[in-house]
Amino acid sequence: MSRRGRTAINLVAILAGLAVLWEAYRAFALATGNMWPGTDVALPVAVRGSGNAQQFPHVWEPVLALGRPYRGGGETLGAFLLGQVGYTLREVLAGFVLGSLLGFLLGTLFAHSRLAERSLMPYVIASQTVPFIAFAPILVVGFNSLESFPRWSGVAALSMYLVFFPMTVNTLRGLRSAPATAEELMRSYAASWWTRLWKLRVPAAVPYLFVGMKIGATAAVVGAIVGELSAPSSQGLGAAIFSFGRVSNNSVQLFATTLVAGLVGIASFSTVALLERAVLRAYAGAGPAR
Repeated sequence: MSRRGRTAINLVAILAGLAVLWEAYRAFALATGNMWPGTDVALPVAVRGSGNAQQFPHVWEPVLALGRPYRGGGETLGAFLLGQVGYTLREVLAGFVLGSLLGFLLGTLFAHSRLAERSLMPYVIASQTVPFIAFAPILVVGFNSLESFPRWSGVAALSMYLVFFPMTVNTLRGLRSAPATAEELMRSYAASWWTRLWKLRVPAAVPYLFVGMKIGATAAVVGAIVGELSAPSSQGLGAAIFSFGRVSNNSVQLFATTLVAGLVGIASFSTVALLERAVLRAYAGAGPAR
């Protein structure tokens, strides 16, 4: 069996196992009244309610809900969420591109100047110690107060904030992974810093850059959704999660929206992974010519 076949079988087995555990816990909780048998200790998650208001629906109900009418209208929940995905992806793409570019520029600066690294890297690290949940509303509201920017720019800035750090670290590591002997050889031929950067260091850093981008691709989705939860907006997957969880208390639609959000994260990661495979294959094919 091929590697892809084994991976697919393992993935299906894991998902099936999780579904069985979900249903087993649900049945156990209903049978014991949400209590551990023989004790007065409650289970960690209660199973109660019925219909859309139930707190622990069957594993298949969120999937079926995607094909049902949304809020009693003609539009299905799946069609509604597809529109919200488009809105969120705009923020994700903007944050990912800007964060990747900022991280690459900072990593390049640090690789070129030890002084810049010693001076600025502590602040880059400190920026990641701020509690994310507390920082999100400040950043989103701050950007929304600027009339020259679109309303979604604050959410995109939050995605950029999560993307730039892994890109900075991986760019720095990648640019410094070039063989020292090759660096000295290019210096002996009086190659400029710019030439050494693009002919030696960047090709050596490509695997590291894609590691940073794969981390950033999923982080950008998280940043966009959390930002939408903090933004005074009624659009995006984050706004839909807030609406179903707090406003309408519809747990089935909430789980369905969360499932779609997870698929968006997986798709973002997979897109970068496919791009990585194509680029590395191109580099491998061009290797002997260089």
